[in-house]
Amino acid sequence: MTKKLLIVDDEERIRELVQACLEDLGGWDTLTAASGTEGLKIAQTESIDAILLDVSMPDMDGFAVYEKLQENSVTQAIPVILLTAKVQASDRARFAQMGIAGVITKPFEPTSICNEVTKILGWDD
Repeated sequence: MTKKLLIVDDEERIRELVQACLEDLGGWDTLTAASGTEGLKIAQTESIDAILLDVSMPDMDGFAVYEKLQENSVTQAIPVILLTAKVQASDRARFAQMGIAGVITKPFEPTSICNEVTKILGWDD
């Protein structure tokens, strides 16, 4: 079965770049959402294997989206990887405590994002 990933980011070019990399290099299916609200709707109605979630978004930031995902039994088990420009060591510890699968720092290397996702989620075949 092909993995299906949801990319939630308010920046269109980031969504398009991540989507192209995951589809072309990873061979995965992707869905995209331009806002946390849209991402939550998709996560509740589609069968998603993982979510790449931007932290800094207007309206609802990545942490608020993550909390909503955790509150819903349908979306609770979906692993979440944060996409963020600013990560401190203390943040990483907090993310781990929250149950976030991992962090990919922006700007990321497009050609290696699939490897990062695979490593974080333990999808090595």
